[in-house]
Amino acid sequence: MNWTAYLDRYCERLAPGLWGEPLNSLSNLAFLVAAIVVWRRAKEIHGRVFAVLIGLVFLGSTAFHLLATRWSAAADTGFILVFVLYYAAVFPRLFYGAGRRLSWLGIPVFLAFTAVFASVGGGLYLSALIGLVVFAIVLKGADRRRFAITAAVFGVSLTFRSADHAVCGNFPAGTHFVWHLLNGLVLCLAADAAMRKAASRQDAAHSQSGS
Repeated sequence: MNWTAYLDRYCERLAPGLWGEPLNSLSNLAFLVAAIVVWRRAKEIHGRVFAVLIGLVFLGSTAFHLLATRWSAAADTGFILVFVLYYAAVFPRLFYGAGRRLSWLGIPVFLAFTAVFASVGGGLYLSALIGLVVFAIVLKGADRRRFAITAAVFGVSLTFRSADHAVCGNFPAGTHFVWHLLNGLVLCLAADAAMRKAASRQDAAHSQSGS
């Protein structure tokens, strides 16, 4: 496989070149902003890991939309997958108090879930959206509201991603850049929900130890 092969996947790109997708490239700054916001708000290890992973998403997506090569496409998708898998692993521990070993089972469960959807024409992003909806359903109170909002924003984001080639004739820039802008918010919201839960668990533990 030629990892340096040129890929043309988006409406905005018309030819090879470093600046072939200006809007798609610049809109990746949304991920950088999200990474900085999460890092500054992080008070424990999970928050810092989320910030680093969002930063890697920024690097991978930026590389892909600047270079448009097979290896940069793999980095783009790969870093997003790492974020999603890490979230799947820590979710049971943060929101249900599962043990470390049991919590890591979230990764194979999510991969199996994604494989099922891939077999019927879906994939990583659709399974991630359904996962957010499930989180909103099974949780309660503020946690439910946070994931419901995150799922709603991600649903709109995914719609813009899917519409990119459909609008090419009327809007040559396409809509993929909107996917970046909204997805930066999605990653920030998802990380914030986890960090808030981690903080509430720490507060509860401290109050119990103090009593």
